[in-house]
Amino acid sequence: MDISPSIYEHAARMIDRTPWDVSRDGELIFEAHAAAYRYYRHTPIMLGIDIYNLEAEAYGGVVERPSGIGIPAIGRPICDSAQGLKELAPLDPDTAGRIPMLLEVGSRLAREFPEADIRVPVSGPFSIASNLVGFETLLCDAAVDPDGTAEALAHLTEGQVALARAIKRHNLDVAFFESAACPPLLSPAQFRRVELPALMQIIQGIAQAIGHPVPCIIGGDTTPILEAMLETGTTYVVAPDETDQEAFLRKIWDRTDIRVRVNTSSEVISRGDWPRVRAEADRVVSLVSGRENVCLGTGALPYETSPEMVLRLIEYVEELG
Repeated sequence: MDISPSIYEHAARMIDRTPWDVSRDGELIFEAHAAAYRYYRHTPIMLGIDIYNLEAEAYGGVVERPSGIGIPAIGRPICDSAQGLKELAPLDPDTAGRIPMLLEVGSRLAREFPEADIRVPVSGPFSIASNLVGFETLLCDAAVDPDGTAEALAHLTEGQVALARAIKRHNLDVAFFESAACPPLLSPAQFRRVELPALMQIIQGIAQAIGHPVPCIIGGDTTPILEAMLETGTTYVVAPDETDQEAFLRKIWDRTDIRVRVNTSSEVISRGDWPRVRAEADRVVSLVSGRENVCLGTGALPYETSPEMVLRLIEYVEELG
């Protein structure tokens, strides 16, 4: 069984710098992810630290500096409502925000580690909108004006497809994240009506731009929306720790053309002792026993997670086969 640890802000820990410092400096991003890869030899290398901020910042959002080892976040919305998204010009990946820096870091990592799978995080429409509009306003818009909100989300398609083309030009690959749209934030019915049209446009547009299907990584309680997710054409989904993983796997068990990553509890991995971590790995391995095309995931590893514990987990799962 393969294991795919999710290393974002945790990479900063590998060079003893804060997530803020690393996130703003291309040299530090390179050093952090290079150090993590040399230690873990993990797949894929996921570029970036605060992965959900990139596009919102490129559209004009301001990322505020947190205290200590906190994760940077967009400070305040720049749109009064979802309809304000329609007034934004599509982002230009060659000039907007930190995107050009991240693409150059990706190219440098590819030269340093030609055997590695290096992916650039690309956010889904609801995740971008939640930063630009604000969660509460966006959820109210989705409830009061679902069709108008769906149209506003679709306005973000052009910029995301342009980003995918830029990633392809740098000979890198895409990982697609859309955790802001998960239940219970959106009901399954709202997901299908408000989110799915734009989600399909973006995922299919990105797939065409890079030449293969795109992983659709959504956290939260995703079992009720799994069928809708598969309608996007994705061939890679995640069974998050927050959902009923047994029910999730029952729904998709026979779709062995779809790769399923089953996440462990990130809290157990970051705070548990080795017996708890090993038991959590055994639980996931037992869940997927007999199914092809699966891997074990860790969920986003917190900064403070012990590298030694993560490495021990990787070696244990690899020994299990």
